[in-house]
Amino acid sequence: MNYTRIMQSLLLETAPLQHGLEEDRRILTFHDPKVYFDCVHEWNELSGSASHLQNVSYSSLTHSIIASSSLTARMESEFKHDITVEEDSRVCIHAVQGSIGSGPGVPWGVKQIRAPQAWSISTGHRIKIGVIDTGVDFSHPDLQHSVTRGVNLVNRGMLPYDDNGHGTHISGTIAAANSTQGMIGVAPRSTVYPVKAFDHNGSAFVSDIVMGIDWCVNTGVDIINMSFGMQTRSRALLDIVSKAYQSGVIIVASSGNDGKRRSVDYPARYPQTISVGATDRNRRIPPFSNRGQYVDIYAPGDKIVSAWLHGKYHEMSGTSMATSHISGTIALLLAQKPGIKPATIKSLLRRTSIPLRLRKGRTMSDSGEVHTLKFLREGLKL
Repeated sequence: MNYTRIMQSLLLETAPLQHGLEEDRRILTFHDPKVYFDCVHEWNELSGSASHLQNVSYSSLTHSIIASSSLTARMESEFKHDITVEEDSRVCIHAVQGSIGSGPGVPWGVKQIRAPQAWSISTGHRIKIGVIDTGVDFSHPDLQHSVTRGVNLVNRGMLPYDDNGHGTHISGTIAAANSTQGMIGVAPRSTVYPVKAFDHNGSAFVSDIVMGIDWCVNTGVDIINMSFGMQTRSRALLDIVSKAYQSGVIIVASSGNDGKRRSVDYPARYPQTISVGATDRNRRIPPFSNRGQYVDIYAPGDKIVSAWLHGKYHEMSGTSMATSHISGTIALLLAQKPGIKPATIKSLLRRTSIPLRLRKGRTMSDSGEVHTLKFLREGLKL
């Protein structure tokens, strides 16, 4: 393939990629890894220091580049046997806004899954959790010792500051550690690696998620928390999730808030992820949560109070909130038993879960709510 010609055609584009313009972006995946690396090298040679070209992104795991759409028709026809071109679809966070709350100490969800009883065994020390979300409030007192630098994919020149609140909320449930005045998360000595892929509206693109997972794998995180989803398939997303799974990274994904009984959103639909549904204080599935055979485990997700912007607290509901409980739970085990494979973690979560309550006194048998202490004890026997 004449990859010099490919890169020169890309260089004809003078307009930078802009976050938030769906029609401007395409994901180009190369079938031959060597051609991909040759193209990246050629791109770096040709582009020089042109500032508008710095917005082109690469995923070395999937051999993909992100480019503007106006040239993809020409490239798709000219190199149709060598490149797969995918439209860059929107992805949204899985949460419903609630109300301002106060510092909850140990939140009800953390108590319900029996995390405090597990802290004498593990607090998740040194486990790295990539939170692909809206960023984090670095100044929040409950997250001062729980967060590291991370990466900002929306604005590469900045730290991943949270301008929405969702990412801070997720991070608080996972790893908040302020026992005196604030709240405590499920794994208070784990470390959150914030990956800002979502803008202030809680919106991202598949390419942002691809780049976020790529960054997490290359950074060496143990767990990736993905509290978001979409209802359309994406080859690029499946490819990067598969690569992360094969590398041993555990991916925890929210099932979605559409109240569906036989379906969940992507990427939770992929078997390489751990799909999470929500429960309430009565161990029932709230109406908003997706449920059924594609949900691997449930966790508290209704009216969850956690950290928020400007050092505050906020109540939110959604399978997003449930997912953060599961990420923290897995961190507790990995701190004591590093290297457990994702498939083993998923099986253990299901096997040690508590049956959920259904209407008319029945219980659900196929998957239940996480029991952190039982999960940890059984995992230590492996």
